[in-house]
Amino acid sequence: MKIAVIGTGYVGLVTGTCFADTGSEVTCVDIDQQKVDQLKSGQITIYEPGLDEIFLRNQKEGRLKFTTSLSEGIKGANIIFLALPTPPDENGSADLKYVLQVADELGKILEEYAVIVDKSTVPVGTADKVRNAVEKNATVQFDIVSNPEFLREGVAVEDFMRPDRVIIGVENERAKNIMTELYAPFVRSGNPVIYMDLRSAELTKYAANSFLAMKISFMNEVAQLCERMGADVDMVRLGIGSDSRIGKKFLYPGIGVGGSCFPKDIQALVKSASEVDYDFEILNSVIKVNQFQRIHLVSKINRYFGGTISGKHFALWGLSFKPNTDDIREAPSLYIIDALLNLGATVCAFDPEAMKNAKNYYGTKISYAENQYDALKDADALIIATEWNEFRSPDFGKIGNRLNDKVIFDGRNLYENSKMKELGYHYESIGRSAVEK
Repeated sequence: MKIAVIGTGYVGLVTGTCFADTGSEVTCVDIDQQKVDQLKSGQITIYEPGLDEIFLRNQKEGRLKFTTSLSEGIKGANIIFLALPTPPDENGSADLKYVLQVADELGKILEEYAVIVDKSTVPVGTADKVRNAVEKNATVQFDIVSNPEFLREGVAVEDFMRPDRVIIGVENERAKNIMTELYAPFVRSGNPVIYMDLRSAELTKYAANSFLAMKISFMNEVAQLCERMGADVDMVRLGIGSDSRIGKKFLYPGIGVGGSCFPKDIQALVKSASEVDYDFEILNSVIKVNQFQRIHLVSKINRYFGGTISGKHFALWGLSFKPNTDDIREAPSLYIIDALLNLGATVCAFDPEAMKNAKNYYGTKISYAENQYDALKDADALIIATEWNEFRSPDFGKIGNRLNDKVIFDGRNLYENSKMKELGYHYESIGRSAVEK
């Protein structure tokens, strides 16, 4: 098959690369000339484990190409994926500007039938808007399909190659047959391809992400109770996670959800609900819980230092919103850093992959370390904001020797209270009793 992918961001680049790896000829289109030149030269523009290998292999074989020309990119394509940004507007709704601009252009340059696929996360009714934008200028037949992505940053290649399910919103058999052929290599083990109407497919993505965020937020509220009642959230998590109706996943408390999907998708679904005169009360509560949880650790820090941290210096491990990505969009670390700076503290940060993005974001407002231990020099406490594997079993002797005092505030519950007590640390985490020195 010949595929065009419009947009080479996270979703577009993973999508194009993985389709090329099953033998399809893929052309990725982006308006950013610098990014396209970088990709053409074999330099991948995002950090995603395992992606670089298949990217280089398929580029070498000529199955994966890049261009800034939309007409060149879609020429002869059976399927055109729209993998464009849908950032939140000021009112929380998804901004469809980029999607509709491309749809308008496609109508002018389509030369033969193609399936146009909404891959971006878009509100219910977007397929209708895309169709209207295309057909305004189109002289050939086309179909619109909704095929939302369910990629988790850090394991996106695995998610794409072996999906739990593939959701496809279609209107006719012609488009359905083309999409069935496209996804056949990815569902050989029997995982389902679920066909539905366009609007149900669009809503499914928002509903899935919002439910997972709700599950995390519920555990964060349970963690708040555990701290106040003397219970251990890890024990509670094990107890309820063994119930097959609840399951073990997404029950880890922490410092809130981040990234490019969950916060944005929750806001967009709440906004969409309001447009049909429905108050989505649960999701409004999720937003409030997440806002509180992001800076909960700062409250603990401030309390420990007697109500003022002005002039204090902190080491921070982890900038990305989750491990195995360089993505800092809506990362809890940013909210923690901002709160610390506003209270007059200084910060030295380290992250295995997100340092470049953090420097672009903060500039000289904070300092940066070459490694996790260098970040500790002259710090009054260590703050852990991302659960990278290299932070799980550190040299606690080095930590204690380099900090001004043996104090750790852990937003990811990486260490056992008993061990921290044995090592003589003041240690505070989420949903567990504080360990006093």
